[in-house]
Amino acid sequence: MAQQTLSVVDSHTGGEPTRIIVAGGPDLDGPLSNRVQQLRNTADYIRTSVILEPRGSDVLVGGLLTPPAASDCAAGIIFFNNVDYLHMCGHGTIGLAVTLAHMGTLQTGSHQFDTPVGVVSATLHDANRVTIRNVPSWRYRAGVSVEIPGHGPVTGDVAWGGNWFFLVSEHGQSLTLDNTDVLTRFTEAIRDALKRQGITGADNGLIDHIELFDISDSADSRNFVLCPGGAYDRSPCGTGTSAKLACLAADGKLQAGETWVQESIVGSAFEGSFEAVEASADLPTGVGPVIVPSITGSAWITAESTLFLDESDPFRTGIQA
Repeated sequence: MAQQTLSVVDSHTGGEPTRIIVAGGPDLDGPLSNRVQQLRNTADYIRTSVILEPRGSDVLVGGLLTPPAASDCAAGIIFFNNVDYLHMCGHGTIGLAVTLAHMGTLQTGSHQFDTPVGVVSATLHDANRVTIRNVPSWRYRAGVSVEIPGHGPVTGDVAWGGNWFFLVSEHGQSLTLDNTDVLTRFTEAIRDALKRQGITGADNGLIDHIELFDISDSADSRNFVLCPGGAYDRSPCGTGTSAKLACLAADGKLQAGETWVQESIVGSAFEGSFEAVEASADLPTGVGPVIVPSITGSAWITAESTLFLDESDPFRTGIQA
């Protein structure tokens, strides 16, 4: 029987795992946004094989390393999870930089990565610590109220940080690690209600990340982030922290260059700051300014392995519901 092999490097960023396919993936061409469609249409089994059981888990975020379409980038990357492809992934980009350093293909210093939503820069400070300069982020709508069955109205902001987020500060929930089952059901109910009530990001963008905030004794705030596939983010979420920074900037609660420390539900932390962007016709409109966030965090390599996809294996492409 024919057998395909995929070489992967696993890491975790603040507790959130990333699995990068470094060899064995399909050949793709064109802009990164086009390559996502190629992967989805012709080789989606790569995503499901890597992420779903028996080789993976719902918590994993995967990435396919691909040559960049932009000549000034060190690599191209397509991120995906248990249900679909991601526009961008902050913790995954930190993991990517640490993975490439582990492989000996990236040295300390500043580098650029090609993603489906644009070029993201990453500064590798040492073997583990990375600062990413994310895509422009902004708050699209403020004070949006959504009715949650069995709970009542919840009000939050819709913001873009590389993915679409609904960010809620007043929620009445306990953001503790022993309460994740309750938090998952609550945030899933919010996401379902947003969809049911037709609340979206710009250009009907699907709001697939829900972010709750609370006070923290060791950081500026603590969050719980529901990811698209139903798992919660163990890290403080890079794109979610970017969306939060955009909301803080819009409310005048954080100024350009100031640092915001965002703690995750497991206690790991990202340091965030932002640069203001001059208004122009090319930039999106929303409630507040467009910013360019920078997120600093650390990742650690956890494994190198080879995945075997044997045609005789009934679960070659993963266990799918």
